[in-house]
Amino acid sequence: MRYAPVDLSTACWRKSSYSNSNGGECVEVADDFPGLVPVRDSKNPQGPALLIPGTAWSEFVDSLKKHG
Repeated sequence: MRYAPVDLSTACWRKSSYSNSNGGECVEVADDFPGLVPVRDSKNPQGPALLIPGTAWSEFVDSLKKHG
């Protein structure tokens, strides 16, 4: 499935609760994008973001909960 370009300039990013405060491996996600979950590396906020379909993100998170 292809999506139209998404403007992330006003996105409100939140850091993973599993990220540490030492600047280690941190993932941030943004809410309020129906059907999509933008994901980026918090160490490189100006870098690229992945746009994950919401259903795929839900399956990914559910899998982590089961096997984590």
